[in-house]
Amino acid sequence: MPEYEGTIIRPPSEAESLILQYTVGCSHNQCVFCPAYKQKKFRIRSIEEMEREILECAQDFKDTRRIFLADGDALAAPQQDLLQFFTLLRRNFPRLQRIGMYANAQSILGKSLEELAALREQGLGILYLGVESGDDALLAWMRKGVSEEEMIEASGRVKKAGIKLSVTVLLGIGGRSGSIKHARATGKMLTEIDPDYVGALTTMVVPGTPLHLLQESGDFMLPDSFAILDELAEMIEHTDMRGLFFANHASNYLPVMVRMPVQRDETVKMIREVAREGNASRLKPERLRRL
Repeated sequence: MPEYEGTIIRPPSEAESLILQYTVGCSHNQCVFCPAYKQKKFRIRSIEEMEREILECAQDFKDTRRIFLADGDALAAPQQDLLQFFTLLRRNFPRLQRIGMYANAQSILGKSLEELAALREQGLGILYLGVESGDDALLAWMRKGVSEEEMIEASGRVKKAGIKLSVTVLLGIGGRSGSIKHARATGKMLTEIDPDYVGALTTMVVPGTPLHLLQESGDFMLPDSFAILDELAEMIEHTDMRGLFFANHASNYLPVMVRMPVQRDETVKMIREVAREGNASRLKPERLRRL
């Protein structure tokens, strides 16, 4: 069986994948809203350690078709190590069709287009990138470590390499005063990126994070549930892309899946109607929302 250190997080779309923890923690680990890796010191597990785990897993999961590499940023590993690791995976899982992993913009920009293409040829099928917002000032405030321009450049490099790109954005992270500006700027950025998938999550303020301290001091105020819906509608309305836009994560108040651009207008209309109606019974109860 795989060995895990601490809590393991994976995208919803990797629910059926074999999860291997190639890196522990996150190489950046500075984002004000994120509680996921605060108790972990980032490290990359050795190829020798991973080989032992792969050999054990191959006995029980020999028909594995998809593998997801945790934790927060497996792409930060050196290129030659990744290629060696992928070779081990393909050798021991003969039916393997796709390898997926989280990445951040810094690690993507740390790889050349040729290096990313080489990883794609060896099985890397999808990268999950948290872009969060297209508002440069908000990105800096969140301590993302990169600008909107760098997010767009990193995303473009992934797509040029032939790797599918799934990005996440955060509803509510602009607070009450910056909600609409955040929505419009993010829609504009998503239009430029044109990702295969967008996953919109709703910000949940977790005790122990810098965002919680900002909320406690009154320096951050999360929009209410219906303002979050207005923000979602505004973001979708300002996004012109050809993939799927999801807002059906456990954190979201109103589950939405939009095939862009054909379903955009009708979806925006529906979300605005729910927000205008103000009927809380149509929303997911707070007790059922999850990170």
